[in-house]
Amino acid sequence: MWSCWEAGHDKRGNQRPVFLLRCGLPQPNRAGFIKCPFHKEKTASMKIYKDSYYCFGCGESGDIFTMLQRMDNLTFREAFEALGGGGETDFSARLRMYRAQKKREMARKADEELRRRREDNLFLIDILRKHVNQLRPLSDAWADTYNALQYQEYLYGLLHDPEEYHAVMKQIK
Repeated sequence: MWSCWEAGHDKRGNQRPVFLLRCGLPQPNRAGFIKCPFHKEKTASMKIYKDSYYCFGCGESGDIFTMLQRMDNLTFREAFEALGGGGETDFSARLRMYRAQKKREMARKADEELRRRREDNLFLIDILRKHVNQLRPLSDAWADTYNALQYQEYLYGLLHDPEEYHAVMKQIK
């Protein structure tokens, strides 16, 4: 079994820790810092040490197993196997890491889509409320606008309960 923190080479020939290569994380700067994958930040705050890491921004720390468990939501055993433990071939470990990265990326995209839909929903509710107040009550235009407002308020409830939202979206598709 290989040591995950030992140096390897990326596609450009740059030397960096093998674990960072396998996780798709950037090469540490001269001081050994990278941008923390656990929170958004503009500057690097995670220090990569010889056998561990520590983020000065969010306080996350641990070894390679802890990092992989947190990044890919794995158990210790799964993280150990993904890093080459348990007699797996190198290809199997890389495939598992690739799948975990894709799963993490899809979850991030789904969260971003939900955030965008929530913003759009609130924008529409605001517009429709203004129009309902401006129109003559019980007119055809008022009734259509009021129905649209009721629908957007229903969607608001769904969008703020993600489990229910995903269940309804699966039924629609």
